[in-house]
Amino acid sequence: MTFDYTEEQIAVRDAARDLAQRTMKKGVIERDTHMKYPTEEVRQMAEMGLLGMMVDPAYNGGGMDTICYVLAIEEISKVDNSCSVIMSVNNSLVCWGLERFGTEDQKQKYLTKLATGEWIGAFCLSEPEAGSDATSQRTMAIDQGDHYLLNGTKNWITNGGTSRIHLVIAQTDTSLGHRGISVFIVDTSWPGVVIGAKEDKLGIRSSDTHTIMYTDVKVPKENRIGEDGFGFKFAMQVLSGGRIGIASQALGIAAGAYELALAYSKERMAFGKPIFEHQAISFKLAQMATEIEAARLLVHRAARLKDAGKDFLAAASMAKVFASETAMRTTIEAVQIHGGYGFVKEYHVERLMRDAKITQIYEGTSEIQRIVINRQIQLGELYPELS
Repeated sequence: MTFDYTEEQIAVRDAARDLAQRTMKKGVIERDTHMKYPTEEVRQMAEMGLLGMMVDPAYNGGGMDTICYVLAIEEISKVDNSCSVIMSVNNSLVCWGLERFGTEDQKQKYLTKLATGEWIGAFCLSEPEAGSDATSQRTMAIDQGDHYLLNGTKNWITNGGTSRIHLVIAQTDTSLGHRGISVFIVDTSWPGVVIGAKEDKLGIRSSDTHTIMYTDVKVPKENRIGEDGFGFKFAMQVLSGGRIGIASQALGIAAGAYELALAYSKERMAFGKPIFEHQAISFKLAQMATEIEAARLLVHRAARLKDAGKDFLAAASMAKVFASETAMRTTIEAVQIHGGYGFVKEYHVERLMRDAKITQIYEGTSEIQRIVINRQIQLGELYPELS
């Protein structure tokens, strides 16, 4: 594995860092406080090509590799995780899923607009009784001949209120269990799509998280992705790529908190010298830096395996579970290093601590990641030489 970045990767990282630090940071506290959707910031991400980074240029995408993607998400996540999760969902779950598994007509009709950010997409899997157990889908799509009739409710949908396109996972044959689950492209302008109230969340407060209700929504047959029964496999494969995005977000949260804590520790005086020089603080910073670097290596390993066309299932789960838990530990320590200042919004670290928690939950909880990793161990696919 090489750890050198190409000129393109460095340019993408630096451009994302500049956008985050110079533009997004100015209003991030206000957006978080008032749950204000980052409309202007999303527009700027679209203009920079950050919403369809890995999509083939034939479909208006950036044609970049996954390393460019994770570098950009890390930089955005140091500042505004509402923006980075919008970026992650549109890239990893919606665009990648459509490009990898959609028909040519579906790509021309939908992917070309999603890749530019003209339209935003949402991935609709979770339900009131189907979170970690994705097989327990209650949303139904009944075959009506030339269309499906879609009914059901989806919970915790990122981009739920601002998206034009939903990728909806629904049961088409209950007798087949998870083999009877399919996936559909749903346009939110269609009759029967109802957007619930925006959730009032602990973190990522300005991102658009909603409950979505589908009532007798007519979905044309051509809007099914893959064959009947492909939905569960689609969701699992798409989520594996999505976990690389969320691992990158967690990495950015940790790195952003560390950078703030390091800068503050060099300025804050106690007992006649900067607290940076006190062993109690310097040891915290050393541990934070070590865990962040380990998380970065795991994230980049998963990204490189994906780019190489190799199995990245366990690597993505390892990256996500470790990076998310690193984000939680690092942000807690960053608040501690700031002392009383860390408890107020002005210094940013309390927001990063709140944002960190969700990375242990969405796109597969830490518990689910360990199940995935252990399953790969049991199958002898993680380290074949030891099986």
